[in-house]
Amino acid sequence: MGLKAIEAMRPLLLEGRRDQMTRALKKAGAHRFPVARPAYIVETRGYLRKDCRMALRERLNSFTDPFDRRDWLAKEKRIKGLGYKESSHFLRNIGFKGHAILDKHVLRCMHEVGAIETSQPPTSRERYLELENRLQDFARDIGIDFDELDLVLWSMKTGEILK
Repeated sequence: MGLKAIEAMRPLLLEGRRDQMTRALKKAGAHRFPVARPAYIVETRGYLRKDCRMALRERLNSFTDPFDRRDWLAKEKRIKGLGYKESSHFLRNIGFKGHAILDKHVLRCMHEVGAIETSQPPTSRERYLELENRLQDFARDIGIDFDELDLVLWSMKTGEILK
């Protein structure tokens, strides 16, 4: 669904209006929230134009601490729709390493192998970092690269590897 949404939205991301994006998502049948998400994009795009002239890579590279970089994405109120999981996913997709993508599949798998007590998603930064540290420890214990382990766990639950 995410890949379909990206393809439907690609020509509209830089200049498209909210209503155009909503129509594109509805036509593609590509998103559960075809009205809300375009509003997030338009607001975030406006903020990024003011904050960094849309030079997002440059802005991200300006952070010397990788946790500060992710915190900025997850906590900045004018960047809509990103929490810690989504910020980690975005950073990984554009080449930044060292952050776990703790989605429901990964959390269930971590719980099943005894790495965590519950598969409940984290509701705070502190809990996200705690679970991420548990995944790092588990990766070290079993000898799998930390930046690949969540994909391994995810694929064990879903039966697919998308990237």
